[in-house]
Amino acid sequence: MARLKIVNNFDGSFTLDPDARQTLVDLLQGQKFVEQIVEQANCKTVEFTHLLFQPVPYSLATPKGMPAEFEKYHNSDDYIIINVPPNFMFVAKIFNPSRLCAIYRKIRSQDR
Repeated sequence: MARLKIVNNFDGSFTLDPDARQTLVDLLQGQKFVEQIVEQANCKTVEFTHLLFQPVPYSLATPKGMPAEFEKYHNSDDYIIINVPPNFMFVAKIFNPSRLCAIYRKIRSQDR
């Protein structure tokens, strides 16, 4: 029988090459991509917060699968968290970490 391995501490820190980060930011702010997010989020528009994080294993300390400092965005109706599409990671030449999430702020009609 397979045993589960409990992860007590996972280092989710990472550093992106500045050029790779800029490419990724440009992709995440692309008009068509933002339109898709707006449609899914059911709001007027969104703005990319420039916050990125690496998903982490679920644990007692990270029950949402994200570093604890980002949970406030998960619990807020004013933000949406998306998985960065793998093709964006590939185009930006980001291979480590293999997955990232991006945080967008929802902008409703009364916000503008």
